[in-house]
Amino acid sequence: MKSYAEPRSGPSRRTVLAVVGVLLVAACLRPAITSVGPVLDRIGATHGLSRGTEGLLAALPLLAFAAVSPLTHRLGLRLGMDRTVLAALGLLIIGILLRSSGGSVLLWIGTLLIGVAIAINNVLVPAVVKRDFGGRIAAVTGAYTAIMNTFAAIASGIAVPLAGVDLGGGPGHDHDGWRTSIGIWAVLTAIGLVFWIARMRSTGDVTNTVPATLAPTGPHHSVWRSPLAWQVTITMGLQSTVFYTMVNWLPSIEADAGVSPATAGLHLFLYQAIGILAALAASALMGRTRDQRLVASMINIPILAALAGMIIFPKLLAVWAVLAGLTSGGSITVALALIGLRTRLAADTARLSGMAQGVGYLLAAGGPVAAGWLRQAIGSWTAVIMMLVVLTVLQGAAAYLAGRNRFVGEPVTG
Repeated sequence: MKSYAEPRSGPSRRTVLAVVGVLLVAACLRPAITSVGPVLDRIGATHGLSRGTEGLLAALPLLAFAAVSPLTHRLGLRLGMDRTVLAALGLLIIGILLRSSGGSVLLWIGTLLIGVAIAINNVLVPAVVKRDFGGRIAAVTGAYTAIMNTFAAIASGIAVPLAGVDLGGGPGHDHDGWRTSIGIWAVLTAIGLVFWIARMRSTGDVTNTVPATLAPTGPHHSVWRSPLAWQVTITMGLQSTVFYTMVNWLPSIEADAGVSPATAGLHLFLYQAIGILAALAASALMGRTRDQRLVASMINIPILAALAGMIIFPKLLAVWAVLAGLTSGGSITVALALIGLRTRLAADTARLSGMAQGVGYLLAAGGPVAAGWLRQAIGSWTAVIMMLVVLTVLQGAAAYLAGRNRFVGEPVTG
């Protein structure tokens, strides 16, 4: 399989399509999820959901991530990575449309399909980057993470304004405007699907059933027995737990503090928008050295300050959202880059990606649910914020260990 990282005489059409295809898939990986938080109360009002059930709805995609991610490597072997990515984009479109167009049953079915589709591409995109851009993993990871954060932020920022457009129409549908704000992202996904087809045709991957980079190329090392693989997995899982808890419940935390829904949506936009710059900065710093321990551990300082600020100075929520966003954008870049940087072959990257995202998102699924139940049981958000502090500290420790210049499947020396 060709690498598109270093064109000899300027970017060719294949190179452009290779990059744009990856970036468009990245753009589709978060809006279907981050558009939910700002309108979660409205979804709950429409379907009569309790706080705990709303948390379970928010966690359902993460549970799908956990169930599907470990199986994705084999699916990629059977269909080929590029075909599998294409199929997942189609499934994502179906899930978004079902979730936003029907009653309670379709709400849950559509949400589940969204989780399955995103899980597949979550796992395969790092392997595609390893395969096609092996010499520039940190840079390309930073770029697609920045795009992912950009559209995640846009989805959060425009969710409440778009919810003013009522798809249901007529009286009796006061809460149904949320269907617009979470359903519109099927359009972006359709664009990504079209470009991915063009990418496959340009590179010839459409005829490649089993890519050589996923086929066995040497001695098989079980990532499940590797301490380093578990360090990467814990890093992925705990940063995801904090991110998805924040992205789903930050608007509700602010609403209980007297912030209007529109302003809370803006703060969630800021939380994710600042992550764009953080993602690019983290990738630049990681690309300068083979040892990423310092970047991987220090990236958590801003969110620790933000969480403390939410308790001590709750009136400065906009400031805390920006500080927290510095960590969210940087930590996901670190976690995804470590998957590629701690492996030598794309085959191992896919295996580690499946493990890290399978186990990691199983951990992450507990975050929104635990937050909803804690809020319902205790009556305040302080316990939730303290939970996030503990998880962030643990994630920093795991990231420090995973940042050492070692590779999965190789003996530890020195």
